[in-house]
Amino acid sequence: MAKGLFITFEGTDGSGKTTQIKMLTEYLEKSGHQVLNTIEPGGTELGKKIRHILLSRENEGISSRAETLLFQASRAELVSKVIEPALKSGKIVICDRFFDSTIAYQGIARGLGVDEILDMSLWATGGLEPDLTFLLSIDFKKSKKRLSGTSPDRIELEEDSFQQKICQGYRKLAARFPDRIVEVDANLSIEEVFVAIREKVDRELEHI
Repeated sequence: MAKGLFITFEGTDGSGKTTQIKMLTEYLEKSGHQVLNTIEPGGTELGKKIRHILLSRENEGISSRAETLLFQASRAELVSKVIEPALKSGKIVICDRFFDSTIAYQGIARGLGVDEILDMSLWATGGLEPDLTFLLSIDFKKSKKRLSGTSPDRIELEEDSFQQKICQGYRKLAARFPDRIVEVDANLSIEEVFVAIREKVDRELEHI
């Protein structure tokens, strides 16, 4: 049975993850690959309910530890019910966010600790890590402009200082895990960003 490939996309809101995931999915499917797209938090019936709790503005003020545990519960269900079965069948799985988000948001921006959140995340995933992670790095002001006119969720309502801590957190993760995390300049055009992503994925597929 063919070995699957697990790709995740990370970055602040407004960095272009949704667009690049769509483009990569279409490219891979045209190349004959089976692709499964999913999202965190979410991706399962339980995950959708947890996502609503986490992003609802009604739950403003939820404690950082409770928030983290909800993310991990959604993640554990997603890995068990969706990601692992797809990988075992040889599919390419593309996930919009994974545990790097929790490390950046809760571990770094909320101050709960990088190693603590990483250990907790690996326990939730049963040790499963992405094969390849694309970090779309974008100027904070540019990402904020892209989000203007949209209705912000609970986390997007956080102060600018919190969002900037997330950017710093992602950079720390890219430096710590250079073999897995590929930082892409999302300030470039959509096409230029996609070329960088496509070329890296093509090289990765050569080793499968």
